[in-house]
Amino acid sequence: MTREAAIVELAAWLQTPPGRYLLAWEQARLDAAVADLFGFHALQLGLPELQGLRANRMPQRWLALEQAQQPRPQGSPAAALFCEFEALPFEAASLDLVILPHTLEFAHDPHHCLREVERVLRPEGRVVILGINPASVWGLRQNLGRLASRLPGAGPQLYLPRAGDFLGYWRLRDWLRLLSFEVEGAQFGAYAPPLRSEQWLSRWRWMEGLGQRWWPVLGASYCVVATKRVHGMRLVNLARRQARAKQTRAAVALHQDPKS
Repeated sequence: MTREAAIVELAAWLQTPPGRYLLAWEQARLDAAVADLFGFHALQLGLPELQGLRANRMPQRWLALEQAQQPRPQGSPAAALFCEFEALPFEAASLDLVILPHTLEFAHDPHHCLREVERVLRPEGRVVILGINPASVWGLRQNLGRLASRLPGAGPQLYLPRAGDFLGYWRLRDWLRLLSFEVEGAQFGAYAPPLRSEQWLSRWRWMEGLGQRWWPVLGASYCVVATKRVHGMRLVNLARRQARAKQTRAAVALHQDPKS
């Protein structure tokens, strides 16, 4: 499947009852995550179905898409630019916030995409990442569907978009740590069983509170907030402070016996 076909398939799946259920949880998490993040420049990479920057107050907020023909739902913000997510047209250390709503799952090279985000973020800038949790019941249902679809004469068995390469939470944390990001927090949600009926999904919404209390890491979706740390800059500042402290250290009077 081509990347363009994968984007179209994802847009169509998000219009289904489970897709709308997932979007509702993710929109609420994004609104809460970015409301108190300050700076000047913020960027969302893909997925116009989610208005990831609507609750943020930075003066410059942009939506980037990979192709002009990408379907955009009615009422969503217009794209400010079209670009390859693995080669962002921004200078190094020029952005304060980048949002990746399922961006890594459909990237040609998700690790390279994350490295590019690290490049354009300024020190102490933040990245917010949304993804499908493969360790959830939804992820298990998807894997079983893939096995069943390989059987002779089997029809479509998948629950989620087939092109998504879902990135596990702990694997994502390892990637962020290698790129000098510090994970500030992670939330999981969408604990309802993988059902296709909107009526049945609504009946299982009571599991949200129960899941967050008893099995928090098994939600169908996760929202991770991480901060870019530049440890070398901290060490330089620390060395300078130590040098100044030595220069301004009070002199110690030495008493010397005149008979000696």
